[in-house]
Amino acid sequence: MLPSEKHSLIRFLVIYLLSTLLLFLLASWVFYNFAKQNIIAQQYKTLEYESQHIISKLRALHRSNDALLYYPKSTAVRSAIYDLDKHYIFGTLPKEQPCEVRRNATTLYRLNTIEPYYLGAAYLLVSQTIDTAPIQRLQHNIVLFLLGAGIFFSVLGYVLGRLFTAPMRDFIEKMNHFIQDTTHELNTPISTILTNIEMIETFGVHHEHRAELQRIAIASKTLSRIYDDLTYLNLNHQYHRHIIALNMSELVQERLTYFEVMSKAKHLHVDVAVTPNVILNMDKNDAVRLIDNLISNAIKYNRPQGFLHIDVTQKQFSITDAGEGMHAQELCSVMQRFKRANKSEGGFGIGLDIVNQVVQNYGFSITINSEKMHGTEVIVQWKN
Repeated sequence: MLPSEKHSLIRFLVIYLLSTLLLFLLASWVFYNFAKQNIIAQQYKTLEYESQHIISKLRALHRSNDALLYYPKSTAVRSAIYDLDKHYIFGTLPKEQPCEVRRNATTLYRLNTIEPYYLGAAYLLVSQTIDTAPIQRLQHNIVLFLLGAGIFFSVLGYVLGRLFTAPMRDFIEKMNHFIQDTTHELNTPISTILTNIEMIETFGVHHEHRAELQRIAIASKTLSRIYDDLTYLNLNHQYHRHIIALNMSELVQERLTYFEVMSKAKHLHVDVAVTPNVILNMDKNDAVRLIDNLISNAIKYNRPQGFLHIDVTQKQFSITDAGEGMHAQELCSVMQRFKRANKSEGGFGIGLDIVNQVVQNYGFSITINSEKMHGTEVIVQWKN
């Protein structure tokens, strides 16, 4: 799966699953409260039935001539009778149980008025502990339902996400094939132009044509660098890296020579401070892409007759230019692919994305300090 496709699929799944989860949680909460109230209402009906049963027994005792009176107990509920002043007379509830009670989370109460006052009792209070077993089963079933629905909608969301991203995947694959074919076709003419320019410079050229030749060299090297970047982006994940002990000091000097024509064309003052024999374990192609893109950007976005300071130490590589710089908010997205700080300068906006990939692959860190109209400083710190 392509990275862009993966990111789109993850964003879709996050939004889809979060919205679905919130909807089901809300529906489950409403259903749970409704079902719980029904369970409690059913248990409350038991209190009502038992209350009428006890009152009917009290009535029967009141009318009987039996000298032996007994309190009509119930195995289903606890109860107690109170006089007209709501003083406790007798019952299976504790004697300190007041007649006025409030419903709590664990117990149900029902107060009944007895008319007429059978055996001096004016009120009957019945109580029952709430049976939590049905409520626990309800909670268990809701949790199982949410888990099942979560799995089902996760699979459904993944399938839908793949279907929605399929056109993007096809388009990206076609673009990659196009880039591959284009870069392959560009390689031969670019190499031919650069080879012939070197031959012309070797065998000499008339002074009046030297400026035209330099412009051709700059354009050819620009095309060559774009070709290398596009090839790197296209093959980065399949590229077999050959890690060697690379002399970064010599490589930076070599790449500065490569960009010498471009820096001279802008009349830049190049200041180089390179510590000898800075050795890093890197693939040379990765190191070239890192150095080339930073130097190229520093030249491209520099002002004419500006300065370019390059510093290589045992701990870092830094490059500072006197260009137009960037606003603070632009620094947050400058590493994104196809992001261009200045569209008037051309390019594809892939240079810093390549630099960021190299930095992440090797565990380096990169810092960009920039201020509008005051230039930019890029620092790449590595681990020796």
